[in-house]
Amino acid sequence: MSGIRPTSLDHCSVLVTDLAAARRFYRDVLGLPEIPKPKTFDFVALWFDLGGGQTLHLLQKPQPDTVSPRHFALRVADARAMREHFRRHGVETQETGPIPHCDRFFVRDPDGNRIELIQWLEEYDPATSGAAALD
Repeated sequence: MSGIRPTSLDHCSVLVTDLAAARRFYRDVLGLPEIPKPKTFDFVALWFDLGGGQTLHLLQKPQPDTVSPRHFALRVADARAMREHFRRHGVETQETGPIPHCDRFFVRDPDGNRIELIQWLEEYDPATSGAAALD
């Protein structure tokens, strides 16, 4: 195998149709700091800082993405508190199958994009928590 290898996730892009609703959800409900998009862009986009050089990009399009299990995940310090936070904001939470040593759930943004919120209680160890074989 080559010595060339990705080092981290840089960004994730999500399609949105209603910029104001998306901004309220990602900035005001999720609490992500909005940052300016590159000045060279000639299209509508919102950028949010996820920390550590990682960003979330919202791209305005006339139609939303097809609703599917596709998602991105955000790590949180307290999944239980995040569930309550979303309930207070009227955002439905969806429980999902367990992963050893984590607490996680899903929400959908105003366009139906699926977002996983995950709190690792212990670092994932494939040797003890992983499946017996790769798919």
